Amino acid sequence: MLYRGKPDQVSYGEAIGIILLENYVPFIPGDVANATSYNFPVRFQRVPGFTVERIFAHDMSLVDALIRAALDLEGNGVRAITGDCGFMALYQKAIKAAVSVPVCMSSLSQIAFMRTMLGKGEKIGIITANSESLDDQVLGAAGIASGPDLVIAGLEKADHFVSAVFREEGELDSERIKAEVVAVAKAMTRSHTDIGLILLECSLLPPYAAAVRESTGLPVFDYLTMIHQLYDAVVPRSYSGYL
Repeated sequence: MLYRGKPDQVSYGEAIGIILLENYVPFIPGDVANATSYNFPVRFQRVPGFTVERIFAHDMSLVDALIRAALDLEGNGVRAITGDCGFMALYQKAIKAAVSVPVCMSSLSQIAFMRTMLGKGEKIGIITANSESLDDQVLGAAGIASGPDLVIAGLEKADHFVSAVFREEGELDSERIKAEVVAVAKAMTRSHTDIGLILLECSLLPPYAAAVRESTGLPVFDYLTMIHQLYDAVVPRSYSGYL
């Protein structure tokens, strides 16, 4: 097989490009920003100045910087682009318009798919980093209409999550955060017994999906379920076997 190089490309084989916030948190295995979360190579691209505070404030002045990051990822050969915060839905259309590869910036995009699975009267529970910032603007940017079938609960009052993620104090105790996430999930499902599915919006939460599933008995979707589906679409598996 003959391979041809691409101008200015210095590494190859990274199918998924991930645009990162400038967020100084220990990204543990299972986090979107930890390379060991994947069984395939990924390429990370941090955007300086793209802070948690700015995305929670829906700062649209960052669009040009995000487009530059996406173009750099595309130029380095990725087959699809995503992000590491569900609130990046705000930049989905602008980024997609700038590149030719598939773009899916937000875990929230799975809600449309999840809605097809709901039984009569059932709801989707969304656990988010910040329920005060997850509003109709963000949902609309993800192509999601708000409605009575969406129940949103946040971690903005969870002590250790706030200290590790919002205040970036440099330490993350995964057992403490797991307990906080599970507590939110249990409270949400107790208050809304008609919840049939759960979505973990935040890119730091996939490590706790199994614990949420165990504590609630419900199917759990998260950022990694989306990224793995995206990967399978742009790098389809070749099958071999026998009858």
